[in-house]
Amino acid sequence: MGGVIALNPWDLSWAALLVLLLAGLTHWQGLNLARPLLIAALRTTVQLSLVGLVLKALFGALEPGWVALMAGVMLAAAGWEVRARQKRRFAGWWGYGVGALSMFLSSFSVTVLALLAIIAPDPWFAPQYAIPLLGMMLGNTMNSIALGMDRLTGEAWRDRAAIEARLCMGQSWQEAIAPLRREAMRTSLTPMINAMSAAGLISLPGMMTGQILGGTPPLVAVNYQILIMFMITAGTGFGSMVALRLGAGRLFDARQRLRLDRLDHLEKAA
Repeated sequence: MGGVIALNPWDLSWAALLVLLLAGLTHWQGLNLARPLLIAALRTTVQLSLVGLVLKALFGALEPGWVALMAGVMLAAAGWEVRARQKRRFAGWWGYGVGALSMFLSSFSVTVLALLAIIAPDPWFAPQYAIPLLGMMLGNTMNSIALGMDRLTGEAWRDRAAIEARLCMGQSWQEAIAPLRREAMRTSLTPMINAMSAAGLISLPGMMTGQILGGTPPLVAVNYQILIMFMITAGTGFGSMVALRLGAGRLFDARQRLRLDRLDHLEKAA
């Protein structure tokens, strides 16, 4: 089996043309999605090109400090994205800290466990393993936490009368918010449950596809993909649990009163 077929800018332009066509159609239909699509496509191109240069330098340096710095930048960016994707988010530091702390406790822990106990590269922080694994963990955990937190705060805002009624009936804040936390947790985990259910039967996940294109034997690629999907599912689940617990607690004060004034009331523009 040969090596990877290299792609040149002309090859990528065909895929870019499809995105431009999609943006034009959404503009024609008045969906107000053309600008976000084009900005996201530009960000993808610039960010991936830059990270390719950074990873090339990291792979050559093999210094734990640089790997840790890269991981910290990835976590900081993921925390910001979690905040940006919520319509009603916590004001101030909490709007950023809940997501960032939850991802640190879940994604970092699961990634380190995989590097030390499962894959065990030499050295254990080898960037060609550590950075891609952490990136996949953060990307999926970020999406799940953002979905769960958005569901929690949105439902709390809409059902505030029902929550306050439960509190007046003598329920604790944990009991009053419990139905919303359960639904938010289901929202967080549904994408990964669907992805695992469809893997192999309907879709070939990205990492497995990339390894096969790179010449890795299919069964080796399958083992890596199973490992990654289990890791991501655990990371998103644990991270969402932490985020929803912190977020639910922040909605109430020490006297167990609902405090929706702690949310930014201005929803982000569509």
